[in-house]
Amino acid sequence: MTISGFTMVRNATKLYYPVKESISSILPIVDEFVVALGKGDPDDRTLEEILSLGSEKIKIIHTEWDTAKYSGGTEYAHQTDISKDACRGDWLFYLQSDEVVHEDYLPGIRQKCEELLANETVEGLLFDYLHFWGDYNHYIVSHAWYNREIRIIRNRKDIHSWGDAQSFRRIPDFEGFNYRQKPGSFKLRVARADATIYHYGWVRPPHLMQQKRKSFHADYAGRATAEEEFRSQESQFDYGDLSRLPVFTKSQPAVMKNWIKRFDWAHELDIRKRQSTPTKHKHDRLKYRILTSIEQNLLGGNQLFTFKNYILV
Repeated sequence: MTISGFTMVRNATKLYYPVKESISSILPIVDEFVVALGKGDPDDRTLEEILSLGSEKIKIIHTEWDTAKYSGGTEYAHQTDISKDACRGDWLFYLQSDEVVHEDYLPGIRQKCEELLANETVEGLLFDYLHFWGDYNHYIVSHAWYNREIRIIRNRKDIHSWGDAQSFRRIPDFEGFNYRQKPGSFKLRVARADATIYHYGWVRPPHLMQQKRKSFHADYAGRATAEEEFRSQESQFDYGDLSRLPVFTKSQPAVMKNWIKRFDWAHELDIRKRQSTPTKHKHDRLKYRILTSIEQNLLGGNQLFTFKNYILV
């Protein structure tokens, strides 16, 4: 049995993605790691960061992004498919560049892949999610956030990245353009991986968090629209009141040790030093807080009324 890791990325260092840590977190259990590396801005050093890992397992495919052709975030799925199609493993382990796997999960993940290799009814593995917010001590548990997603798939030509690359679907005879198509596409049959993805996509210095949001908006709706949308916004992202969130007390992945040492914006998160009322985000709304309470206290964390892009077997 072989496992390929794969990802897509552009401007990772400029936008504060822990891409090196993400890749290295699963290098011990993969036989290769394929990166679709989009051409970034002149001041970005993503290529140098990846090469600094010094691993012969890493294969880099240099790409050009076309967010005009693949709009609405679907260029992310297109780029993901580019890296996926270059993989040779029996199983393909996808990580986005702000996602990391704790080393404690690696033996179990590989064992699960071995156990299910001959079971062709299982097309992928489903991971739990831990979404950090603002810093490395707080995380979000909310009906407003996805709590599970597919991150390992079988190496089949008809399985494709879907939507804005959050998930995967089986799309026979895919024409290679409409990554949001529903007719003629099928949810994957998946088993639980019994492992968690540590998601750091909302842990950045506030000014870089705002830059990342603007970059995303440009990828979805075009640069001109993003410029207009963010013209009236603050230059610093307001994470709101972190005291409402659960405190993380377990260990962080070992590969994140040096990255976490760079944390130096605690003073910008302290609501006691604010001159204005903290921003309320979607997960702060009363509706979602009530639903979250029901799900966590009565339903064992299972979410109500949410779209699930998989079939659990």
